[in-house]
Amino acid sequence: MYSSVPYHRLARTASHRWWRPVVGTLVLVVSWFVAVGVVYAFADAIGMVVGRPVGADGVSDWGDTGGFGVELLTLGALIPCVALAAWWVQRRRPGTVSSVQGRLRLGWLGVCLMVAVPAMALILVADTVLSVLTTGPTEEVSSGGGWVGAGPFAAALLMLLVLVPLQTAAEEYLCRGWLLQAVGAFVRAPWLPIGVQAVAFAAIHGAGTPWGFIDLILFGAVTGWLVVRTGGLEAAIALHLVNNLVAMGASAAFGELTSSANAADAQWQILAVDLAMFPLYAAAITWLARRRDLVTAAAVPAAPDPVLESA
Repeated sequence: MYSSVPYHRLARTASHRWWRPVVGTLVLVVSWFVAVGVVYAFADAIGMVVGRPVGADGVSDWGDTGGFGVELLTLGALIPCVALAAWWVQRRRPGTVSSVQGRLRLGWLGVCLMVAVPAMALILVADTVLSVLTTGPTEEVSSGGGWVGAGPFAAALLMLLVLVPLQTAAEEYLCRGWLLQAVGAFVRAPWLPIGVQAVAFAAIHGAGTPWGFIDLILFGAVTGWLVVRTGGLEAAIALHLVNNLVAMGASAAFGELTSSANAADAQWQILAVDLAMFPLYAAAITWLARRRDLVTAAAVPAAPDPVLESA
């Protein structure tokens, strides 16, 4: 017997047991720590081969741009860790973390990117205007440094274009993917899984301003709802990718890639803008999904339900 299963319930297969999401999460965390060590060791080995200087910590120093790239690679290593946990512990196809069709739908991802680019442009314009109006023309809106120059900026931008897609996809596979489905394996309604992963997403960005924390929860909630509504991670990856490329590109232009500031440090102006723009993005994506007759649920073998079996 087959049933139509929404995205957040894809981890509840015929092999599901209550412990699989828990153990899978532990396997994911442990394997990621191992993967991080491998990435750093590989970067150090390559540095020795090409003659990079050795830093105070005794490993190869790749500079600000190269070092930031290594950090992005460590985050990207989450993707195979999620796949390992899904395949080895939950006994399901890793592709079911990507979408209800068992793969990342690249065509749909391209459509989402075409919506995310103008949406982010509107967010930037609105945030800039609101910040200027509320801080006053004589106050400093940004604490950025000086222009780094065309050469260093081009090198940093190339690195970001290659690695930020990996980093943003990894965060989506972790939060909107694994965590959403792990909680969804225990509850039918999507709201608790969406809420849990949204709070977790905000928490992993660290302490910042209250506005930044709320904004991150908002981002996680809207993209989490989109993942369930569209049956895959593509819409969330698209918005996250464009957002991070813009933010990190601006930081690279002024030599601030290694700054500890992130989205958690946002001020109230960006939250005010996002409260309007994120729902608009979600509305546009859901409208396009309906127009394209996007597959939003999977036909899978029905899993045993203890509640129904005991009735």
